[in-house]
Amino acid sequence: MTKKIETRIDRRFAALKKEGRAGLVTFITAGDPDLETSKAILAGLPKAGADVIELGMPFSDPMADGPAIQASSLRALKAGQKMRDTLEMVRDFRKTDADTPIVLMGYYNPIYVYPNDAFLDEAAEAGVDGLIVVDLPPEADDELCLPAIERGLNFIRLATPTTDDKRLTKVLKNTSGFLYYVSITGITGASSANPDDVQLQVARLKKATTLPVAVGFGVRTPEQAREMAKGADGVVVGSALVRAIETSLTEDGRATGNTVGSVLSLVEGLGAALRAS
Repeated sequence: MTKKIETRIDRRFAALKKEGRAGLVTFITAGDPDLETSKAILAGLPKAGADVIELGMPFSDPMADGPAIQASSLRALKAGQKMRDTLEMVRDFRKTDADTPIVLMGYYNPIYVYPNDAFLDEAAEAGVDGLIVVDLPPEADDELCLPAIERGLNFIRLATPTTDDKRLTKVLKNTSGFLYYVSITGITGASSANPDDVQLQVARLKKATTLPVAVGFGVRTPEQAREMAKGADGVVVGSALVRAIETSLTEDGRATGNTVGSVLSLVEGLGAALRAS
């Protein structure tokens, strides 16, 4: 039987609820475009306005991701990013920030080969708060989900427009931290969903769970973030941030003096929109 341990994610969403606003959940890929630049972006995200940070674990075959995030993963791998580097990024981050939740997001293969127990132990020790592993279904909870919860890590699941009530029950069984609502069908970075449809879906999800619901996929601008926040507890922005990295690079993919600032400037605009809504 798993035990419930309060995490930074729990505390952050409780604080956001008291503030009466949705939180900004930002995604970047660890090691993109290189380790030092990625560490600088990560360190700057909370001050820029990120309430929760998703840190992508680079993988060579990110099948659920669109071209922008796929490219970011490949840039990171080309720069030599390893899982141990990603965990070390979290350790470094925790030296100056003990409060901002960090969720590692990605695919099972890099965890499996680490392997599982070593990864979970090191993730918990480094200061990781939760995991999103998009290719591990609820039927495989014994594999990683339940051992993660035992170590005090939230295991966050995704729900989509095609997740019916029967499936939702299975999805929610061992989910903790928050529920990530993928507002469109398809890959990351696609067109944004209709905000009215999202509000209806979020209301349906909230009838089934007391967990916070964060909405993502296709959110690129402060205006879209403000619209998606209606009725939701969080708004996830990922592809827009990795595109900001990509467009700041040199022709051969190297960071420039604008790389960190371009990402943090975008986050500032997104965060300001949610705080004003």
